[in-house]
Amino acid sequence: MSILTENIKILYQEKDFAIIHKPAGLLMHGIPQKTKKQEETLADWIKKKFTETKTVGDSPKERPGIVHRLDKETSGILLIAKTQTFFEYFKKLLQEHKVKKTYKALAHGKIEKKQIIDKPIGLMSGSIKRSTRARKMKMVKKAVTKIEPIKNLKTETTSLTLLKVLPKTGRTHQIRVHLASIGHPVVGDKLYAGKRETFGLKRHFLHAESLEFSLSNKRRIKVESELPEDLQKTLKDLSIT
Repeated sequence: MSILTENIKILYQEKDFAIIHKPAGLLMHGIPQKTKKQEETLADWIKKKFTETKTVGDSPKERPGIVHRLDKETSGILLIAKTQTFFEYFKKLLQEHKVKKTYKALAHGKIEKKQIIDKPIGLMSGSIKRSTRARKMKMVKKAVTKIEPIKNLKTETTSLTLLKVLPKTGRTHQIRVHLASIGHPVVGDKLYAGKRETFGLKRHFLHAESLEFSLSNKRRIKVESELPEDLQKTLKDLSIT
């Protein structure tokens, strides 16, 4: 077991599902077509920890119990379905936008007002990057993100904004692409922030902070994941704790 998988925390669980904290740097699952030995993934950990998930999901062999995902360098809260019935139930909630997901992000620039970013996202031709405006894009899908400024900061070299982010859809790289599209990329984002200052961060400042939804019996579930030490340290160093 790797150091990363040792840092996975089970925050809450019931018979049908578990809610965990995924550390930054941990890949969700491997790539089926690769034959070389790959790094340990969250899927590997799930198979060992929750053996009942071996038949759960759309592709249980590669993604056991995984209903939604986080980028490799994004930390935070994630739900694992332990039964196919709950997998289908939670998947439907996501499709109907009935799951409230809240993130924290540190963005470049000064953002003063709440806003909704409603821009379709597609995969740029010949790249792993996503975009809202590239000329040739594949798999273009509707994407909506609400952002709310928590605190503004001006350093010697730039302005920054700590944000509460509520994605209404769940596209790959959605928050990162949407913030970059309005000129406020996530601090430390190697793919979308170019050569902007990282303030000592080794990954992007994006954390899935909470997950909230209703069970079929109408009972409401809300689970939160504490901001990791590296992000807390960045805020402390920048005096915005």
